[in-house]
Amino acid sequence: MTSSRWHAHGNIYLVAETSEYAMDPELDGVMQVLEVDGDDVTVAIVNPDGSLAEMSGNGTRIVAAWLMDRTGHAIARVHAGARVVEVRRVGRRLYESDMGEVQVGQRETVGDIELTTVDVGNPHAVVQGDPADLPVVGPLLETHPRFPNRTNVQVARIDAPGEVTARVWERGVGETTASGSSAVAVAAATHGEGEVLVHFPGGDLRVRLHDGRATLIGPAEPV
Repeated sequence: MTSSRWHAHGNIYLVAETSEYAMDPELDGVMQVLEVDGDDVTVAIVNPDGSLAEMSGNGTRIVAAWLMDRTGHAIARVHAGARVVEVRRVGRRLYESDMGEVQVGQRETVGDIELTTVDVGNPHAVVQGDPADLPVVGPLLETHPRFPNRTNVQVARIDAPGEVTARVWERGVGETTASGSSAVAVAAATHGEGEVLVHFPGGDLRVRLHDGRATLIGPAEPV
């Protein structure tokens, strides 16, 4: 088998061991395996529109789980662009990812929308408001001239300290049921430090923010 389908809270990725694969409408992206060396795997992250993404929290967790199934080990390191994401199995189909450094920008206004930019290895624009506004806000900000390389967009509502509800518009994809890097961005923009539970339509992801870095905990399993 040269490819397999995996999901994380309905966020579906194809793990492809070859450059020849079919992109179907159900996919949120492809984790193309470029090299495997023991517990290390190097990937290219391909969006449905054919563009490349620098990072994917759910995608890197998925390909790490794929490699752990192959090796039988409880750890994997995913090389994606300039980052290495170390992932550990912490439960049955539950994984903890060291997402690395998170950079939170100052609040700014784009058009008439107030947002916070966050860099998690890929770009994010976090808007605090009603998640129901995402279908309007998402496509508007993704392609706004403020973001010449486009951006991922989240609309988030703080429910309580350490708890947020959000919807996400992924660059090159559109709305998705959940997103790992978006969970980190939302947590960092709304809380800064500590543990944050992020509710997405597809399910919950847990983020731990510490010393400018983030750990992401969530599921991954084959479809």
